[in-house]
Amino acid sequence: MSMRFDIITIFQHIFSSYFKESILKRAQKKKLIEIHTHDLRAYTRDKHRKTDDTPYGGGAGMVMMAEPILRAVEAVMKKSKIKNQRSKIIVFSAKGTMFNQKMADHWSQKYNHIVFVTGRYEGIDERAATILKKEYGKSFEEVSIGPYVLTDGDVAAMVVISAVARLIPGVIRTESLHEESHLNILLKREPQLSTKNYKLKTSLEYPHYTRPEIFMWPPRQQSKKSKKYSVPRVLLSGNHAKIAAWRKSKMK
Repeated sequence: MSMRFDIITIFQHIFSSYFKESILKRAQKKKLIEIHTHDLRAYTRDKHRKTDDTPYGGGAGMVMMAEPILRAVEAVMKKSKIKNQRSKIIVFSAKGTMFNQKMADHWSQKYNHIVFVTGRYEGIDERAATILKKEYGKSFEEVSIGPYVLTDGDVAAMVVISAVARLIPGVIRTESLHEESHLNILLKREPQLSTKNYKLKTSLEYPHYTRPEIFMWPPRQQSKKSKKYSVPRVLLSGNHAKIAAWRKSKMK
């Protein structure tokens, strides 16, 4: 199954470097995924191509206007020619559903088209969300990628695309997915986050190490106070049972 991602943004070039490197670049070359960006300004009606305005009721900052967003989503949906039930429309919002691994897995299997609306400034006119919900029903969702505030939703789109795309068959090695603790937690339906301070109930991943076996930091040529960081001996033992037990112990 291939997946199409459409991103509605006012800064298209932000995405160029990230999506043209490494795994996501190869996935596009193999036609496993498609990533398209759309300039929100192209869907404005005034000569200044305005996408934001001051908030009603006063307050600092600007708010993204509803009309350009709605026009952009409508155009993207028509252009994609994918039925609504196979499409997902995401508006990033601090009050949205917290994105997690279970959602990434679900989306990678259920949908073959995801549209992202990336806001900026103080957020998006609530009416845009109200109308999108009315028009697209369960295919529309407001999403947050974490309990913090970003300068924009563009980074959030990159995060979600990275999480979803890697689960599409052929994008990365199947073995890599099966070894991941996030997937194990997902399959066991274990809670990932506690309700207190958003702290993890368990470590979601065991420590990873690669060459060199002994690592000096800062480098000796830069500091006389260089410290040695060695790979745990058990990982050098070749004893797979002990290694598995060690990794499991680090996830408690």
